[in-house]
Amino acid sequence: MRYLLTLHMNPTLWATLTDDQKNGVFEGHGDFIKLVTESGEMVETKALAEATETKTIQVKDGVVQTKNGGFVEAESFLCGYYVVDVESEARAVELAAKIPDARYTAVEVRKVVHEG
Repeated sequence: MRYLLTLHMNPTLWATLTDDQKNGVFEGHGDFIKLVTESGEMVETKALAEATETKTIQVKDGVVQTKNGGFVEAESFLCGYYVVDVESEARAVELAAKIPDARYTAVEVRKVVHEG
């Protein structure tokens, strides 16, 4: 079963972390990638740009509307994800808890129900 593990960034919270804590997050991602790659559970991962660099597009009555920023105006934003292929939801949750961001913010675990 494949699961999407989404990471969310809160810039205000991030700014309060020490350099050692920030470096721990970066190094922790390297450790996590090594873990899921060696176990054969890694499908893919991506880091995403900040919400300030995002464009949101909607078409209303045939007119394209473009807005700077994310779809949801919030303090936190989607900053990256992992897709893992695991035996169970419990394993996906176990892996999500190993992602270093989980020490500071939530990591969402969502089952992939369709792949195109």
